[in-house]
Amino acid sequence: MPASDLVVALTGASGAPYGVRLVEVLLRAGRVVHLTVSPAATEVLATELDRVVKLPEGEFRPADLLGPAADGLPLANLRYHHFRNFRAGIASGSFLTAGMAVCPCSMGTLAAIAHGLSENLIHRAADVHLKERRKLVLVPRETPLGLAQLRNMAAVAEAGAVVLPAMPGFYTRPRSVADMVDFVVGRVCDQLGVEHRLFERWGAGK
Repeated sequence: MPASDLVVALTGASGAPYGVRLVEVLLRAGRVVHLTVSPAATEVLATELDRVVKLPEGEFRPADLLGPAADGLPLANLRYHHFRNFRAGIASGSFLTAGMAVCPCSMGTLAAIAHGLSENLIHRAADVHLKERRKLVLVPRETPLGLAQLRNMAAVAEAGAVVLPAMPGFYTRPRSVADMVDFVVGRVCDQLGVEHRLFERWGAGK
């Protein structure tokens, strides 16, 4: 049976709602999610969602990250890994997964992945997905983009990653910020092979 576990990493770019919603959607879809979070991501979570997320070596509180959405979710399927824990399964290619998303992906994380700098578990897990030729989806949220950042995006794309910028579409006629978040999360799910009904697809019903 092919692997169905997925890896999600949250880093310090603006766009925390994308990452949190992605974790929620994947859990609701019945997937096992291996989660790792950078210290900078916790600062963004506090700024954008008023959520205080601590990164202990041991116990992790999913409700701190997911908020009210944690109620009713299969939290047993959420496996937290400290960003410094290189003993985690996701640090090795022998640990099978169905893909990984870095959502949101900071420019620093993008650079580290582009140049193979496995300085923490997030970088290492991404490197593993590239070398094992598994799906790696990077969701950068930055504007404007400098030349170094554009070159790093080209480098990871050449290495096999999918660069999926957090750019909501408007043909779905979004009526709320949540609708725009769901559009991006839905496109990430498409890349990871996870079925969803987060937005109406172009041409649907025609």
